[in-house]
Amino acid sequence: MTLDRISITGLRVWGRHGVFEYERASGQDFVVDAVLWVDTTPAAAADDLTLTADYGAIATRLAEIAGGEPVDLIETLASRLADACLTDDSVREVDITVHKPQAPVGLPVSDIAVTIHRSRA
Repeated sequence: MTLDRISITGLRVWGRHGVFEYERASGQDFVVDAVLWVDTTPAAAADDLTLTADYGAIATRLAEIAGGEPVDLIETLASRLADACLTDDSVREVDITVHKPQAPVGLPVSDIAVTIHRSRA
């Protein structure tokens, strides 16, 4: 079976993730990109949202997680976001990128990001 891509790009969320206490106290922007790998054939044939991933509902869930309980690492956040995507029965695989543009690295950078790929077991 060939899988198709549904992309959610640039989901901007205010979060309090980070290793340093000041990151959690003041918070910062995080940007989430998700690529959902699904078989869109049944949904396209029937023109039926229930047969594919509801990207609106998934984006809302991703925003809730990214804006919710703080974690130290964006790797942990990415993993939680991927797990949430895979709870949708239509999603077979997912690529998640978490961007932390204001990451405290002590050097001028435009972005720090972690990208993970997860699939159903």
